[in-house]
Amino acid sequence: MKFTCSTKELSEACSNVMRAVSTKVTIPTIEGILIECGSDTLSLTGYDFEFGINTTLQASVVEPGAIVINAKVISDIIRKLPDGKVTFDISGTNVSIISGAAQYSITGIDANDYPELPSVSGGYPLFLNQTILHQMVSQTLYAVADNESSKPVHTGLKFELSLNQLRLIGVDGYRLAIRTETVKYDGDDISFIVPKKTIRELMKLINPEEDNNISISVGKRHIVFDVDNYSIISRLLDGDFLDYNAALPKTCSTTVLINTGDAIDCIERTLPVIENDKKNPIRCLFENDEMRVSTVSSRGRFVDRTHANCSGDRVEIGFNSKFILEALKAADTDQVKIELGGSISPAKVLPVKDESFLFLVLPMRLKNEN
Repeated sequence: MKFTCSTKELSEACSNVMRAVSTKVTIPTIEGILIECGSDTLSLTGYDFEFGINTTLQASVVEPGAIVINAKVISDIIRKLPDGKVTFDISGTNVSIISGAAQYSITGIDANDYPELPSVSGGYPLFLNQTILHQMVSQTLYAVADNESSKPVHTGLKFELSLNQLRLIGVDGYRLAIRTETVKYDGDDISFIVPKKTIRELMKLINPEEDNNISISVGKRHIVFDVDNYSIISRLLDGDFLDYNAALPKTCSTTVLINTGDAIDCIERTLPVIENDKKNPIRCLFENDEMRVSTVSSRGRFVDRTHANCSGDRVEIGFNSKFILEALKAADTDQVKIELGGSISPAKVLPVKDESFLFLVLPMRLKNEN
């Protein structure tokens, strides 16, 4: 096996692909990158049995073949080489890497030992605009549970597809984020849950400034995202996802229209005196034409207020500052509507004029400040 390619292109490909290489399982094969040569292309694959990234780049191939090389070793080597061309000359598992006067001799692993990536065939094809998907994920992924969640299915972002509509749902037990968008789709109604890690890695490969489509193929157990010259394959999560429609409050006694930036600034000013956002809630009082925000801890006390258009009952409610801030920042609109059903009912954060997003934040119990 022998090939020559651009050092810069290979370095970028290695950096992206190695994010799918296992760091937890000490199996030498999956700690490596699978490098395969065709007639004039080079393919790189990283895979940890649950998540994989594959990419192809142009190369001048003298002799096709395949080898596995430790991901950290090859990435470190390529990153330190000068710009230009690099040549790999492989005999058995002996790997010679040459660039100018620099020459490395390292040991690879037989490619036959590398696990086969799952295939997705006969699944539902879908094409989504990169910019739209990036925005939808940005407005929902923050609410997806981390790995320490007691319910593994909630560590993924739920996709729901129906006629010309895509809905993304994230939940972690304390907040809920729903984002809906009109898309071109006329297949069967389907839903699937993609792990948070997969979505995070997908976002790193998406350029939100490009108006290109992402190709998505959904199978029973796996999903493939094709972005430019990269493919991401991932297992899907299985389990009973939250019935989010049942979790949404059905009544509202107070409606607040507020400038999003003003609300964020007011709440962020509480942060210096909050020791622990899980133990020190912020107290929000919605009354007349203002939102009054206060908090108290062993560090000190804070109070501030900002203009708000409040209608309905007076409400005093406690929030985890991190949770309410993330919902407001995800709104990405100049003004939001906050719907409240009392001091112990979840708060809804919505757009003023449409139904493109809905964020739900559970309240925290307030103690008497005195």
